[in-house]
Amino acid sequence: MKKAVKWIFIIVLVLAVSLGAYVIYVFKAYYRLPDNLTLEVKRNGENSYFDEDFALKSKGAYFIMTYNIGFGAYRRDYSFFMDGGKSSWAKDEESVMASVSAMGEIVDTVSPDFVLLQEIDIDGTRSYHVDELELLNQFIKGYYYDFAQNYDSPFLFFPPWEPHGANKAGLATYSRAEIRQAMRRSLPISESFSKFVDLDRCYSISRIPTENKKELCIYNVHTSAYGGSDEIRQAQLSMLYEDMTADYKKGNYVICGGDFNHNLKVGDQENAPEWAYPFPKETLPEGFQMAIDRVRDAEDVAHNTCRSAKTPYDEETTYTVTLDGFIVSDNVIVNFYQNMDWGYEFSDHDPVLMQFILD
Repeated sequence: MKKAVKWIFIIVLVLAVSLGAYVIYVFKAYYRLPDNLTLEVKRNGENSYFDEDFALKSKGAYFIMTYNIGFGAYRRDYSFFMDGGKSSWAKDEESVMASVSAMGEIVDTVSPDFVLLQEIDIDGTRSYHVDELELLNQFIKGYYYDFAQNYDSPFLFFPPWEPHGANKAGLATYSRAEIRQAMRRSLPISESFSKFVDLDRCYSISRIPTENKKELCIYNVHTSAYGGSDEIRQAQLSMLYEDMTADYKKGNYVICGGDFNHNLKVGDQENAPEWAYPFPKETLPEGFQMAIDRVRDAEDVAHNTCRSAKTPYDEETTYTVTLDGFIVSDNVIVNFYQNMDWGYEFSDHDPVLMQFILD
């Protein structure tokens, strides 16, 4: 009996020491990138659309797309543990490669002038260490681009049945015209334990010259989903608005796109889960508007851009909501806007396409 008690004590002690060591490792490994970080701008192949000295024209019409690619995991049969589903990893490496390639082909087929992508893994346990940015660049050619990291987690042993592991991910902005300067801004996030499973939230600002000596300032954003309180969500938007307003007051054109993790169709809250927060449009600064509110034909935005990942996708029963879109300054005319319907085939998000004119 004494021997059994002794062994139980040893096992409990080893487990306690191991758990303590792991907690220390997680806290020691956690870090946030510095704010106001200059991003490297690269060029992916020759540009047959604009020459090197091209400047965007006033009254010129251009297309921009935003797409959250969901780290290549969210096929229609996928559910995610943070949403109450089962999986933490993508199905397998082949599935990741196929999904990311398909989304790269979508971008290549639509061929917008500017592209904003979110949830791109560059080295992740959950995505079998596929460098998704490198894979996307095989399809999205002839663009300048920058990449802003917003996730670099230590190895997470959660959930226990399929540990999320260590993952590095971020946002990418692509432009046919030259990006003269790009910067990463660090958003405020929760300081609770949830910071380890949420992202190192950020937005990037890519500056593109115009022929009238101004700039088109493209903001690529992915605000908090998990662990975000009302206070954190408002603090993130307030910081974003401050930078956007500063650019607007300089006479620049401002477009902010991405995954806002807020319901952009504010009046559409029926059966909405807790995480589908209505976007507080009343907080938008003077001179700015949600682009979706300038849509002429409601059919163009009838499809929602995101599905719940609590269960595999079912067209009849799965909750859907519009989280993705654009905010524009009033010197940017929305000429066309569409929530594109790909049936959530490759991600839990579908892309949004907008044509705009610099006024």
